[in-house]
Amino acid sequence: MIPEATHQELLHRFEAFGHLDKAMKERLRTSAVPLHLKRGQVAFDEGSPCSAFTLITEGCVNVVKAAPKGREILLYRVEPGQTCVLTLNCLLENLKYPARGTAVTECHGAALPRAVFLEMIDTDPGVRQMVFQSLSARIVELMGLVEEVAFNRLDERIARLLLSRSASAKDGSVQATHQELADELGSVREIVSRILGSFADRGMVQLDRGQIRVLDIEALKAISDS
Repeated sequence: MIPEATHQELLHRFEAFGHLDKAMKERLRTSAVPLHLKRGQVAFDEGSPCSAFTLITEGCVNVVKAAPKGREILLYRVEPGQTCVLTLNCLLENLKYPARGTAVTECHGAALPRAVFLEMIDTDPGVRQMVFQSLSARIVELMGLVEEVAFNRLDERIARLLLSRSASAKDGSVQATHQELADELGSVREIVSRILGSFADRGMVQLDRGQIRVLDIEALKAISDS
């Protein structure tokens, strides 16, 4: 059972749950269990069984795919109110996880047992629509990732990533190490560092420990659009 505050947060964050009938809302409250992840904690690992539908109300989880030699690529992020498409697929098909999910920040939410989640899909059109919409949106997102990796140069991808991440920061800086950017882009740190060094030499960015400050937005846009 989850606390009433968590229950209300789920109804607020996940629109489909907010439209459940009274009996099913109570089923959600009594069946779900509290979820808490520390920063860096693994939410699920590749090859592990999937027994519950995770619902994030606070924080962010990165879902990554690792290669045998250790390189990783970020598939997508799961933020409050969003669903993890791999979890959905594993629950629906009773499969094991094909990737790993790690908490980027401290996370809070709830875990809904597989049997109850499948019951909701069967009985409630709103939950069923939420599942289909989530699958559709993530497929489009993953197709974009495939296009990025297959057809775009790494310097273009780094420029786009810096522009995107800095746009949401108050001071225009990206809080990330070179290794973290390499993991997100599915590359290796040495190559990412070399390209960032080139950007710094041309006055486009300033490199500090664990931080990259964007100095010339137009120059980065020119690279990202090339």
